[in-house]
Amino acid sequence: MTLQIEKKILTALLAHGRREEPNEACGYLAAKDGVVCRHFELRNIDAAPDHYSMDPAEQFAVIRRMRDEGLQVAAVYHSHPETPARPSVEDIRLANDPGMTYVIVSLMAGVEPVRAFKIKQGEVIDVVLQVL
Repeated sequence: MTLQIEKKILTALLAHGRREEPNEACGYLAAKDGVVCRHFELRNIDAAPDHYSMDPAEQFAVIRRMRDEGLQVAAVYHSHPETPARPSVEDIRLANDPGMTYVIVSLMAGVEPVRAFKIKQGEVIDVVLQVL
């Protein structure tokens, strides 16, 4: 499994994560012709450093906007301010859409900063990020 993503999006995700520190940042990634070319920042309504929740009304508005712009939902992303870019126990427990790709952005020094996963019934599967 591969997720194609523009380099400028990775840069924007890291910047979003840093702006929200010490809390987790979250949002959606949108694709055109199979390539992630936009990110949509959402508010972490929990304002917490170890988990996030999105406002359902804000989520629906962003999905509607993506569709209006001819984009597809490619992934959900969130940051880990102090831990590596891998799903936490809570991330795995709350991953209720087996078709969704989950992108995690780590702000920790010395680790791979952005990784992607599918999570199906508690099983974590690596998704290769192909940076364009």
